[in-house]
Amino acid sequence: MGHPLFSHHHHHTLSLSRNNNYVIYCQKKESLAVEGSCIEDVYDALAKRLVPTAAVTADPNFKYIVGLAGPPGAGKTTLASEVVKRVNKLWPQKASSLDSQVNPPDVAAVLPMDGFHLYRSQLDAMENPKEAHARRGAPWTFNPELLLTCLKTLKTQGSVSVPSFDHGVGDPVEDDIFVTLEHKVVIVEGNYIFLEDGSWKEISSIFDEKWFIDIDIDKAMQRVLKRHISTGKPPDVAKWRIQYNDRPNAELIIKSKRNADLIIHSVDFQN
Repeated sequence: MGHPLFSHHHHHTLSLSRNNNYVIYCQKKESLAVEGSCIEDVYDALAKRLVPTAAVTADPNFKYIVGLAGPPGAGKTTLASEVVKRVNKLWPQKASSLDSQVNPPDVAAVLPMDGFHLYRSQLDAMENPKEAHARRGAPWTFNPELLLTCLKTLKTQGSVSVPSFDHGVGDPVEDDIFVTLEHKVVIVEGNYIFLEDGSWKEISSIFDEKWFIDIDIDKAMQRVLKRHISTGKPPDVAKWRIQYNDRPNAELIIKSKRNADLIIHSVDFQN
């Protein structure tokens, strides 16, 4: 599918090293760890990868759809928004045809999988509602068919409106995120988008490029534990949730890493 301006190599590891402040792509199977001080450089390198030459930007129908997967706690949301922010900044500099006085519209957007959670009422209607609520966040508590439909619409029509997820209410919000014709690069981020069964497999085939954030599962679960506690869950409930739901989900997601084109090594965002 991809575009000739974007080089496609199978399963590259994005490894970065500091060398006179240059970011170096080491395109080999062996990966170097990314230093903690380097996360900004990771964002910059990924953004540059997505900014093509001005020739492409002139094509009104151009769309480049990136899938970004990884387990909970890998930092997908942060990475997606930071890369999008940088692409929006870099793009107008490349598309020199733009009048510098005009504030260009955003060319990159994030489409989160989060909005494709099943509604609580749908979980209530399941055979074992208690189990369904306890396992919320597992693949079967999402609606991949709807995500697939939205991605197909985006691909064929160039624009789509998708639901977001309201964590306060715990339900999706219809038509809350708009991806328009102006958007050239869309990062779709979510846990299960590289799974190999059912609609997930079809979703996976839509992406021009697939990125996976690799992280040690224990480290990821530590971050998720902190997240649970910060949203008010008692520590014992949070620990149970991880053992019962988050960790098994993460193990499944990590298996899907083999379907990625590019592996990004997670570093501590806190540093």
